[in-house]
Amino acid sequence: MNNQIVSSKKQNIAKCLLALFTLCTYNLLTIITAYAQKADGSGGIQKAADEVAGYFDVGCTLMYAIGAVMGIIGAVKVFNKWNAGEPDTSKVASAWFGSCIFLVIVATVLKSFFGV
Repeated sequence: MNNQIVSSKKQNIAKCLLALFTLCTYNLLTIITAYAQKADGSGGIQKAADEVAGYFDVGCTLMYAIGAVMGIIGAVKVFNKWNAGEPDTSKVASAWFGSCIFLVIVATVLKSFFGV
């Protein structure tokens, strides 16, 4: 009977020591991480800004390409409606044309607004 009590106390002590070791290791890693991040972070922010600025021209070109594809699709739809003699052809044409112009203007305005 006493052997079981002693065995259970040893297991409890071993669990407590393991928990204490885990807690100390976690605290040590947290402190090391905090010292590693001691820099002000401006270098990382500048690097991120440079990368975004590098992708901006590619994004604008992609918007122009999407506008061109939308223009072609819109022209085909308007042509089909016009040939079918549907009455709302001008409404559809102005909607497609307006959306293409919107894409081009948004890309241009964003370029000039952010100075990229």
